[in-house]
Amino acid sequence: MDQFIQQFLTGLSIGSILLLVAIGLSIIYGAMGIINLAHGEFVMLGAYTAWFLQVQFGMGLLTSLVPIFILVAAFGWLIERFVLSFLNNRPLDTILATWGVGIMLQQAVRLTAGGELRYVKMPEILSNSADVLGVQISLYRIFLLAASLVLFAATWLLMNRTTVGMKLRAIIQDRSVAASFGVNARRIYGLTFAYGAGLAGLAGALVSPLKSVSPEMGTGYVIDAFMVVVLGGVQSLVGTVASAFVLGELSGVIAFLQNDTVAKATVLLAIVVLIRFRPQGMFATRVRA
Repeated sequence: MDQFIQQFLTGLSIGSILLLVAIGLSIIYGAMGIINLAHGEFVMLGAYTAWFLQVQFGMGLLTSLVPIFILVAAFGWLIERFVLSFLNNRPLDTILATWGVGIMLQQAVRLTAGGELRYVKMPEILSNSADVLGVQISLYRIFLLAASLVLFAATWLLMNRTTVGMKLRAIIQDRSVAASFGVNARRIYGLTFAYGAGLAGLAGALVSPLKSVSPEMGTGYVIDAFMVVVLGGVQSLVGTVASAFVLGELSGVIAFLQNDTVAKATVLLAIVVLIRFRPQGMFATRVRA
C-alpha cells in the first residue's frame, strides 16, 4: 500500500509539471492554431529570469513570479506582433518562424548567460517534507500541484468568464463574423499569445528549483507539452488537465517498473495508437458549423 501511495503521488507530481508547461501551449495552439516550437524556449526564459532576479537582485522565487510572468508575456507579445501576425493562415511558415525564434533564443542566452548549468534556490518555506498518508513528499511538489491547478482555474475563468475570452472564442468559431461585430482579432491574438508565453515563463520558473537551468532545457518540455495538448484535445482545457495527470501517472508507474526511457517510449506509443483511432483527442470541443 505504501508503494502504491508513493507511485500515485509521484504520478501527481509529474502530472503537475506537465500541466504547468502545457497550459500555455494549450492556449496558443488550441485557440490560435499556432504550432509554437518556441514554447520550450519561453519555459527556458522563465527559468533564466528566475535565476537572474535571484543572483542580481536577491529576489526569492515566490516574489519573482509576477515580474517573470510580465517580462516573458511582454516578450511573447513582441514575437506575435512583429513576426507571427504576418503569417496568418500559413502554418508551415509559422512552424519555421517559431523554430527559428527558438534557436535564436537559445543562442542569445548562451552568449549572454553562458552555457554552463545554473541553479535556482528553492524557497526555504517549501524545502521540507510533509507526511501524506504515511508517505513523505516534498512540500515544494505539493506547491507545484496547487500552482498548476490555480493556473488552470485562472485560465478557464479567463476563457469562459471574461470579455477577452468571449471574443477569442468568437474568433475561433468564425473570424469574419467576429470582425463584423467589431472584434479586433489582431489585438486579441496578441494578448492570447502573450498570456500563453507568460504561463510558459511561470512554468519554467516553478520547475527551475527541481531541474538544472540550461539553454537547451526547453526542448524536452515542448515535446511533453505537445503530447499533453494533442491527447487531451486541442481546444479543451479540461482535456489538457486530464491528459497531463493520466500521462503523469502512466509515466510514474512504468518508470517504477522499468526505467524512464522505457516509460517515455511506452507513453509516446500509447499516444500514437490513441490518436490513430481518436484523432480529436480524449476531449473534443464541439462548435456549430
